[in-house]
Amino acid sequence: MADHKNVALLGTGIMGAAMGRNLLRAGHALRVWNRTRAKAEPLAADGAEVCGTAAEAVTGADVVITMLYDGPATLETMREAAPGLAPGAVWLQSTTVGVDDVPRLAAFGEDHGLLFVDGPVLGTRAPAEAGKLTAIAAGPAAAREALASVHEAIGQRTVWAADDGSTAAATRLKLVCNNWTLALTHAAAESVALAKGLGVDPQAFLDTIKGGLMDSGYVQLKGAAIMNGDFEPSFALSNAAKDARLIIAAAEAAGVRMDLTEAGAERFRRAEAAGHGDEDMAATYFASQQG
Repeated sequence: MADHKNVALLGTGIMGAAMGRNLLRAGHALRVWNRTRAKAEPLAADGAEVCGTAAEAVTGADVVITMLYDGPATLETMREAAPGLAPGAVWLQSTTVGVDDVPRLAAFGEDHGLLFVDGPVLGTRAPAEAGKLTAIAAGPAAAREALASVHEAIGQRTVWAADDGSTAAATRLKLVCNNWTLALTHAAAESVALAKGLGVDPQAFLDTIKGGLMDSGYVQLKGAAIMNGDFEPSFALSNAAKDARLIIAAAEAAGVRMDLTEAGAERFRRAEAAGHGDEDMAATYFASQQG
C-alpha cells in the first residue's frame, strides 16, 4: 500500500508550488499556505486545500514542509502555525537558511514535540517541476522513514548528512553546493558579456567548450538563456543574493575567505539595484554593464 501522508506546505513560491504539485501527483493529501494567498490559489486546481492561516494548514498534518525566504521568516511562520501543530509530526525544513538559524529552528521544533529535519533541496524550477530535486537532509531515523514517500515525490535522490538536524549538517552542505552554483552562474554571465564586448559571437564560446572538460550543462543552459534574453526566473536573483550573503556569513564564522563569492554578491547587488531582482539569477549578466 502506498504511504500517503497528510502534508502541510508553508510557502508556495517557485520551488514550493512545484513540490506541492508533485506531492499531489504522488497521492499525498496537501494543505497549503502562503503569506500572499494569490500565490497559493493555483494549487487548488491540482487538488490542494488552500488555507487562510499557517495554523489552519498544519492542523492534522503528519508532515509539515517549510519553503520560505529565510530563517527569520521560517521561525515567524512556524510561531503563527504553532496552535495547529501536533506533537510527533515531522517538520521538513526546506528553506535555505543560515547556519546560525538552524539551532533556533530545531529548538522550536523540540519545544513543540516535532521531529525536526534540516532538509534543504538542491535544484531550480525545472528539476523541481519534474520531481528531480536532490534533497539534502539531517534528522533522526524515525523521520527518515516517515519522509521516504515525501522525498520520493519531490526528488530523484536524498543525501542524508547527519542524524541530528540541529547540527545544520544539511544546511552547511547546501551552502557549499549553492556556492558552486552561484560561481558557475557568474562565470557564464561574465563570459557572455566579455564575448559581446570583444566582438565575439557568444555562441562561438559555447560551441568551442562544448563536449570538453570545461563544458557543463549548466553553462550551456545559462549562456543560451542570456543570449536569448530569457530571464524568466528559474531561481530569482534576489534569492541568489540572499544565499550569497548566507554563504559569506558562514564562511566568516569558519575563518574562510571567499573572494569570489564576495565579488559575486556585489554583482547581485548591482543587478538587483538595476531592477533585475525578480528575474532569473542569470541576470547577474547586467552587472557587467559599465556605468
